[in-house]
Amino acid sequence: MSTTTIISKEKLKNVPLYLGEDIRPEMKEDIYDPTYQDAEGPPPKLEYVWRNIILMSLLHVGALYGITLIPSCKFYTCLFACVCYVISMEGIGAGAHRLWSHRTYKARLPLRLFLIFGNTMAFQNDVYEWARDHRAHHKFTETHADPHNSRRGFFFSHVGWLLVRKHPAVKEKGGKLDMSDLEAEKLVMFQRKYYKPGILLICFILPTLVPWYFWGETLKHGLYVATFLRYALTLNITWLVNSAAHLYGYRPYDKNIDPRENALVSVGTMGEGFHNYHHTFPFDYSASEYRWHINFTTFFIDCMAALGLAYDQKEVSKAAVLARIKRTGDGSHKSG
Repeated sequence: MSTTTIISKEKLKNVPLYLGEDIRPEMKEDIYDPTYQDAEGPPPKLEYVWRNIILMSLLHVGALYGITLIPSCKFYTCLFACVCYVISMEGIGAGAHRLWSHRTYKARLPLRLFLIFGNTMAFQNDVYEWARDHRAHHKFTETHADPHNSRRGFFFSHVGWLLVRKHPAVKEKGGKLDMSDLEAEKLVMFQRKYYKPGILLICFILPTLVPWYFWGETLKHGLYVATFLRYALTLNITWLVNSAAHLYGYRPYDKNIDPRENALVSVGTMGEGFHNYHHTFPFDYSASEYRWHINFTTFFIDCMAALGLAYDQKEVSKAAVLARIKRTGDGSHKSG
């Protein structure tokens, strides 16, 4: 198996960045396009989305109040909030990210149902929109066509991109991506069609009522701790992949791109913080060279594979990884 090759923008134009190591020939929409450049001229004026600003502010106020309620919470409520957090994270990491955005493995219907449930509980846009934005993020990373371009600052890449209208380049380039694989998947399109009632039920109503119904928790504690606080934590820790993991850390695989290896982000996201590796090899189901190391999501997928619910996991060869480290790494890898 040949190693991945980088083509210099100065030497060759209109040539794909990744050659060889063709372990996922059916998917190319998430491969970085080095030929794309931002148009010259000043950026367009920011258009604030006041509905999002108000709702996001209210959510975080509610989450802060939820913190003050933790000492008076029942143990099972705190445990239930943690379980909902894990389910939400797997709905994003194992589901929207590794399964549907990058097609790094395949899942049978029971697992897909669980992941679509977790993704709806996470409430970070439906799988189709999440995957479209994420593929654009990889293909046009750190340009105006990247929905959460980190070169516009920490706040923008963390949450600000959700509080303003999308840059025209995001709409233009994202709209041209081939999303036919998701359009052909009935479960994904079912979630998209019924997303609003789905998030109302799964993200807000169920986490509030379950503690009240099953162990006599107050509705106030269910709402502010199991729902608002849990949801706000899920959002902010996921957003750290877009912000902190693009600004802080090492670049052992490719020093020419901004994404970094950030262990703390990986802890919170259960495996999504090995971001320099992931942007270098987006087709690896583990999103990391180290499999289960600070990577619960890879462990989860492997457990599902042992049960026969996940299969055809894509992995980059060790030879390709070492060759890339030698060619473009920043020297921080232990092999160096």
